[in-house]
Amino acid sequence: MDYLGDLDPDDPRTPSQQIANKLRAAILTRKVQPGEKLPSQNELAKRYGIARETVKAALRILDHERLIVSRQGSGAYVRAQTERPVGLRPHIEGAFERAHVSVDFAGFTGETLYNTLAEILDKVRAGRLTPESLTLRVLISDTTAPLVLPCRVDTQADDPAVRKRSDRITRRSIDSLIDAVSELEDLGLIRSASVIVRVHRLAPLFKLYVLNNEEAFFGFYPVIKHTVRIDGDSVDICDVMGKDATLFHYSVGNDETSNSPQFVEQARAWFESVWNSVASEYQP
Repeated sequence: MDYLGDLDPDDPRTPSQQIANKLRAAILTRKVQPGEKLPSQNELAKRYGIARETVKAALRILDHERLIVSRQGSGAYVRAQTERPVGLRPHIEGAFERAHVSVDFAGFTGETLYNTLAEILDKVRAGRLTPESLTLRVLISDTTAPLVLPCRVDTQADDPAVRKRSDRITRRSIDSLIDAVSELEDLGLIRSASVIVRVHRLAPLFKLYVLNNEEAFFGFYPVIKHTVRIDGDSVDICDVMGKDATLFHYSVGNDETSNSPQFVEQARAWFESVWNSVASEYQP
């Protein structure tokens, strides 16, 4: 159980939350393999000097996230299949515990990508995560060009003002991400770091993350009608909502009865095909 580390008395999170985080990281980084049994409740309670109820609370968190399955009289095991809705950030944090990190992202503006990575990059800055290298490739829609979505509700047509709003969101997110990653390299906190961004004119229908070429997270963008402020006026638009996309998790580490390894392979192949064909360099 050396991979679990010790509890941090200065961490504001409860002992059960800290233990859940440590076990989650061990699962996501494959220190504990799919199908492998976790340490018993008694072993964890003795390891940390806590009550079994605290351990049970930690395991309930992982069970709710569908990372483990408990078997009566046998213990808790890492799930072999995880093609279910998941929270993304813990998985990315687990990926950042490796020495060399790669993240491929395909989506619309990159807003949720930046929001997801911001806290993790802060942990790198604070020395709590220490990757040696980071390669981030971002494949997003060209918000300077006419697109099917977003559009005005009344005309169902491209509108330069609506497009300008999307472009503003894109530039704010992408430029902030580039600055945050570059700063970590400039400070010597990451030996080698790069953010490469390309754009395309395909309709934004889904988002995709590929972590360390081993895990994929995929979710469709729901199209929602809502009202936004553009040049001081209220405008009804049909928009794609990245924050509302439900992500499903696929991993090459799943067993041979799962389709996950094939999905990860095809997701990587799709990303490379668009990246190397119709995508062009992002212009800051």
